[in-house]
Amino acid sequence: MRHTTAAVAVLAAASLVLAGCGGADSKSGSGEKKTDGKGLKVALAFDVGGRGDQSFNDSAARGTDKAKAEFGGEVKDSTATPGESESSRENRLQQLIDSGYTTIVAVGFAYKGAVDKVAKDNPNAKFAIVDSSDAQGPNIANIVFAEHEGSYLAGVAAAKKSKSGNIGFVGGVQTDLIKKFEAGYTAGAKSVKPDIKIQSKYLTQAPDYSGFSDPAKGKTAAEGMLSAGADVIYHAAGGSGPGVFTAVKAKKAMAIGVDSDQAKTAAPDVQDIIITSMVKNVDVGVYDFLKSVKDGAFKNGAHSFDLKSKGVSLSTTGGKIDDIKAEIDKAKQEIIDGKVKVPSTN
Repeated sequence: MRHTTAAVAVLAAASLVLAGCGGADSKSGSGEKKTDGKGLKVALAFDVGGRGDQSFNDSAARGTDKAKAEFGGEVKDSTATPGESESSRENRLQQLIDSGYTTIVAVGFAYKGAVDKVAKDNPNAKFAIVDSSDAQGPNIANIVFAEHEGSYLAGVAAAKKSKSGNIGFVGGVQTDLIKKFEAGYTAGAKSVKPDIKIQSKYLTQAPDYSGFSDPAKGKTAAEGMLSAGADVIYHAAGGSGPGVFTAVKAKKAMAIGVDSDQAKTAAPDVQDIIITSMVKNVDVGVYDFLKSVKDGAFKNGAHSFDLKSKGVSLSTTGGKIDDIKAEIDKAKQEIIDGKVKVPSTN
């Protein structure tokens, strides 16, 4: 599920994508015309929680907002509701297209079925779906990340910082994607302390995606882990993350954020307990997609962001992991060099 790195990393990731990370099966729209920007009407279809979730959705919004500021045009937000049916998602996307918003950014894997169908029904529209490679078509770009690699570094940080030898993971919804976060985190922590205790809790099971927008459940899950001895908790729970932070703050423990640099974006009263965040440059991927449509250079297929491409990373706001930078950098380089293969499942 957004976590913003230094400008150099952003520019590097953007240049890599623009250099053609769409893959061998990606196709540019031959004969496509450039737009003047003013004619680009973008619909931003958020996952549950929407704009203001201080996480994944906000990261996507930053990319869209940047594109609007540079290119002009119009942007319309549309947010999923907890328990939304597949047909409702499809209807929402179709209504946006019917209203003239023919460039669609769908935030989150929950849109994969809706994007697949609506894209087929509207071949002249352009779609980007974040966090899913399942929806495929000549007018669909897939913005995907190596979450397990970034989470491995989060696990290294958690294990190095923990004094109790007991850490936690809170996942919003138990899906294959969120399991990637847990798998990487577990592997990273055990690379430092093989006998470390790792508590894990998912707030809901798919297809109930309310686990990404329930701070109360996040708080309860974190409180249970803290009571059982955890002193560092990593969340991949979207809009439920603020509840995790509240619980961690009350116990004067440590938290690791996700998607965006949450030491900057979370509520001011909890920022001091966030030692780092596993940043996914969703904003870069979204911006690149919109620029490609504007320039008549759209490419379908997978656009991948990993550690090597600086698509995922750990934030350093506040200097709270400066003392373990050498260990994190070593782990990062080993992954980039292929010496460490990070598992995507436990």
